[in-house]
Amino acid sequence: MFIEGYDIIVVGAGHAGCEAALASARLGAKTALFTLTLDALANMPCNPSIGGTAKGHLVKEIDALGGEMGKAADATFLQSRMLNRGRGPAVHSLRVQADRTRYHEYMKKTIESCENLDLKQGEVVKVLFKDGKVTGVQTRIGSEFSAKAVIICSGTYLKGKIFVGESSYESGPDAVYPANFLSDSLKELGITLRRFKTGTPARVHRRSINFDKLQKQDGDEEIVPFSFENHKNLENKVSCYIAYTNEKTHEVIRKNIKRSAMYGGQIEGIGPRYCPSIEDKIMRFSDKPRHQLFIEPMGLNTDEYYLQGMSTSLPEDVQIEFLRTIEGLENIEIMRNAYAIEYDCCDSTELLPTLEFKQVSGLFGAGQFNGTSGYEEAAAQGLIAGINAVRKISGKDGIVLDRASSYIGTLIDDLVTKGCMDPYRMLTSRSEYRLLLRQDNADQRLTPIGYEVGLISQERYDRLLEKVSQIKAEIKRLWGVNISPKDANEYLEECGTEPLQTGAKLAQIIRRPQCSYKGTAFLDKERPDLPKDVQEQVDLSIKYEGYIKIQLEQVEQMRKLERKSLPSDLDYSKIRGLRLEAIEKLGKIKPLSVGQASRISGVNPADVSVLLVWLEQNRRDKNSKDKP
Repeated sequence: MFIEGYDIIVVGAGHAGCEAALASARLGAKTALFTLTLDALANMPCNPSIGGTAKGHLVKEIDALGGEMGKAADATFLQSRMLNRGRGPAVHSLRVQADRTRYHEYMKKTIESCENLDLKQGEVVKVLFKDGKVTGVQTRIGSEFSAKAVIICSGTYLKGKIFVGESSYESGPDAVYPANFLSDSLKELGITLRRFKTGTPARVHRRSINFDKLQKQDGDEEIVPFSFENHKNLENKVSCYIAYTNEKTHEVIRKNIKRSAMYGGQIEGIGPRYCPSIEDKIMRFSDKPRHQLFIEPMGLNTDEYYLQGMSTSLPEDVQIEFLRTIEGLENIEIMRNAYAIEYDCCDSTELLPTLEFKQVSGLFGAGQFNGTSGYEEAAAQGLIAGINAVRKISGKDGIVLDRASSYIGTLIDDLVTKGCMDPYRMLTSRSEYRLLLRQDNADQRLTPIGYEVGLISQERYDRLLEKVSQIKAEIKRLWGVNISPKDANEYLEECGTEPLQTGAKLAQIIRRPQCSYKGTAFLDKERPDLPKDVQEQVDLSIKYEGYIKIQLEQVEQMRKLERKSLPSDLDYSKIRGLRLEAIEKLGKIKPLSVGQASRISGVNPADVSVLLVWLEQNRRDKNSKDKP
């Protein structure tokens, strides 16, 4: 039953699917976005928050490339906080508590209003293909839609199964039915599927919380927006709260540990290492007398509160019992019980860096289907998959962001090169170039790429060029401003730093850790009136100039290896000197460059040297054959 033809079809309308579909349609491709139910589009089945440590970087990068998540977060946030302010700027990460319903409504309206994009409710059960290429999809009711490329963004719905204590049943998050048939179709295409698991805490009623006993956590007074295009004055609307478990809580959990679906053996899927259940926290960290939980609102027009840090697969009666041991929650009323959910996902090492499957032309994967956890990781992959699907059908090379360009590049490189044995979460520690990849400079790093791709307008690109010009001009000017000891020493002593013995350039003073661009304004009679974001970049660029230079040198070394391409059909078993483990891993991953090969687990520096020697010998042999 053929219905209609499309350029791109996106399967799943979570955070990955929304970004993929919007990118595809905005780049001019006729796009269809399929979802099990329109009511769960851009749903936040876990905590309704956007950002956090390293995740905030991803959202800023999504915005810099022309994605939508940052704008949606700014439009629907309840509270905004910049995390890690007490540490260096490389790890400053924005996080907002969002209104769950309003976020869904914002994204649904955005998609409904997008040209070239059709939003459809329907379960895709089969990916159609011919001669190794994708040709479309089939829905559960037998309708067929043709497509030149398909992006799978199935989230946790693919053969989803809910676990609460001894009970289990087939379901996606929030009582939405699962996608039970697509897995078989993907296996027929030769795609390896695995079982992963994640969990979500209980949602409780506001009236049952004694907020007087909780630690209040307010948002920042000065709010930094996620979107570089947002220049409005934003205001916090709510407070969040902190509570702690105690020995009674731990005792209840230990006493009932065998009733946990995870500890009782019902769950076969692998859970997230960096977001453990409360059972895991109690059993694995038995020396800790208490664990922190965050009590956060779900929205302005609901009395539901979310208990961040308390995911569990214990039975509901045990959930009530252990929650009521926590100070402030003695009379807690559960509205939605906590649960664990198990689902199918792919082996991400079967993907190219463009997020296209190696064995099926035109089939892409993004989000939790690729083995990640988190809304932000999903949205980042969806954006890249959407861009590259359009470039694929247009006959253009895919966009591949390297590790030195972005956290998005680091995320995708980790997935396709190293793979993941449990749900992957972005961390600042995963990036070896994090001083270069600050969230505050995401626009300078990535907006030119978004402009080149076609997702950034000329007006926005021109504004960026003006900003960069102002930054460079001001830094140059500051290195030409002379400051005498007489003018500066009183300020320097107040800052707790050594006084000047001779004159110095103003930039040299700003470079001191105790001083700042803003603080030295009184010394600078010719200082121009610059926007706040320009001032911030001037300050950081001067302070970290030496460290940035070192990292840039490291980047150049990395990119030299990235430029040394490896044939996709290379038979590594025929290269003398490679170890057996390296041959096996290289043959599976099929790296596109020596740089990517060097990051594969099981490939050591000696193997990389062998590859470099082989490439050089291969080049010489080719040159000698080309000579008359």
